[in-house]
Amino acid sequence: MADLVTEAPLPAEEAGGRRANLIANLVQLARKPVFLLSVLYVLFVVVSAFWPRLFTSQDPYETNPAAVAQAPSAAHLFGTDIYGRDLWSRVLHGSPLTIKATLIALAIALVAGLGLGIVSGFFGGLVDAVLMRGIDVLLAIPGLLLALSIVTALGYGTVPVAVAVGVAIVPGFARTTRAEVLRVKTLPYVEAARAGGASWTRVLLRHILPNSWGPVAVLAVLDAGVAIIAIASLSFLGFGAAPPEAEWGTLIADGRNYLVTSWWLSLLPGLFVALLVLGLNHISKTLQELTR
Repeated sequence: MADLVTEAPLPAEEAGGRRANLIANLVQLARKPVFLLSVLYVLFVVVSAFWPRLFTSQDPYETNPAAVAQAPSAAHLFGTDIYGRDLWSRVLHGSPLTIKATLIALAIALVAGLGLGIVSGFFGGLVDAVLMRGIDVLLAIPGLLLALSIVTALGYGTVPVAVAVGVAIVPGFARTTRAEVLRVKTLPYVEAARAGGASWTRVLLRHILPNSWGPVAVLAVLDAGVAIIAIASLSFLGFGAAPPEAEWGTLIADGRNYLVTSWWLSLLPGLFVALLVLGLNHISKTLQELTR
């Protein structure tokens, strides 16, 4: 009974310690202006993807022969394209296609990668060897080439592109999850839980998974940028949504023949995408520094 009395407060102390660490990390992040700017820009892009009308009143598909290929101005922030359509509006209305495709790709990679990594790291032995050799084969193929091969088999469109990119980034999630599971599985508190009679299922859900999630979450933020570049690249090559849909890669491809006379057609949508990817990379790097 004495042992029970002394051990009862530990969960509350552990929760308090985690809460204190979370608050300390948030305070540390709030002192990083570049991180805050990156978060604000990413939030802006995500919000504009679901509610583009909050930031533009222009119709992205309305042509205007009198305003063909106009340079950026107060009336048209990103200028107009060769059909007189407002490019800023087209970029914002193209956000849902790329962002939703990115979310689908990350969901596929998280579910499949976490599943493979957990099974491989937790069970080990022959299961680990077989699964990791398959992952090694996928890692040997460049991600964009693998995605291109898959989307060629699946067909054109936003969803096939998302599935192809999601499968291409699965190996990274599987490898990272496996490494974290192997690390956490050998820690003293896991052995103590087993010695106390906890089942392997409880140990996995209660101790291993919560303490393996940090690096995987950082990888998810980093791979969001990778997925955006891959999706935009496949759209640039013509595998994305059919015209007149305004995917980011399609917008960049549409302006490549007018770089000399109308540089903004490709440069400004490309800059919009590049800033998003750089913002995600900076967020990932900052979070990685906190988890060390």
